[in-house]
Amino acid sequence: MIHRAARIEDWLHDKREKFARRRGHLPVVIPYTGYGTPERVRVLCRVLLAKPVKVGGRTKRRVAAREAGIRGWRSFTSVPVNDVTVTIEIGGTAHRVQADRGGVVDTVMQVNLEPGWHTARLHTEASASVEAPVFVVAPDVRRGIISDVDDTVMVTTLPRPMLAAWNTFVLDEHARVPTPGMAVLLDRLADATPGSPVIYLSTGAWNVAPTLSRFLSRNLYPAGALLLTDWGPTHDRLFRSGREHKHDNLRRLAQEFPEMKWILIGDDGQHDEAIYSDFQQEFPDSVAAVAIRRLSPSEAVLAGRRPKDAADTKRDSLWVYGPDGASLAEQLADLGLIVDPGLPGSVDPA
Repeated sequence: MIHRAARIEDWLHDKREKFARRRGHLPVVIPYTGYGTPERVRVLCRVLLAKPVKVGGRTKRRVAAREAGIRGWRSFTSVPVNDVTVTIEIGGTAHRVQADRGGVVDTVMQVNLEPGWHTARLHTEASASVEAPVFVVAPDVRRGIISDVDDTVMVTTLPRPMLAAWNTFVLDEHARVPTPGMAVLLDRLADATPGSPVIYLSTGAWNVAPTLSRFLSRNLYPAGALLLTDWGPTHDRLFRSGREHKHDNLRRLAQEFPEMKWILIGDDGQHDEAIYSDFQQEFPDSVAAVAIRRLSPSEAVLAGRRPKDAADTKRDSLWVYGPDGASLAEQLADLGLIVDPGLPGSVDPA
């Protein structure tokens, strides 16, 4: 039985879709970064209805400027196209797949590709073709990076509901603040193992994926796949479980890359510690290190708990704690995970 809230949401989506189509809106494929191996790749995108853009430099510039300065709430007013067929072409292989009830496509394709960056082309029968970057991991790469987003790479004050709502729905994306030192940390970790995959795993909604991608690029974070979720009711519950979303994707990554050791990066403001600890217990050979950003005392108090001491929370020698990227980098260098002459104790992992 489908949950009543899901039936109501489907009814609203149907009404909004019909209204948008009467106004001349057309399907548009929003591509997301994918990843995979030389034999199979995971391709992600979302299909929405949008006003057609006229061909012309001035109009396109106006649209680009509007999107770059978009307020967060506008991302949640988009109209998804339910159950539309999307054609995906990559490496000479074509695949047709149905988007889910939220317009999201998350599929795996069998391919034969060389390691490195590739481009998938995606379109529906009524939409223009768009390109989605896909990173293929070489078989000999043994280290990857998985990072949380909220309060890890971007200061969103998510534990504080009112400010979190302001940052998510109202604040201009250019006013969002990167966490000090985290871009440099992730870049050094990626440089330490050439070809390592970078995955940004968050409980955020797919609605904010374009905004988040621009934020990461603008603040010089390494390119990588976004694994977000679709807010709202499911077939069997009123709200999706963010913890379950992270658990499922961590487990999936461990199974897709059984030889990979992951550096897990998060913060102590929500459930990252518990989620990463569970993952480490289930897949002990898949964890190279766990780096947790500690919230400041004021952030911790406003989050409804007392500040933690790293000595009280550290699980084992693979866990490091620090208030920012620089502090975490020094400790990860001591573990041999960063090669940087400027960091004391840094050694070559080879």
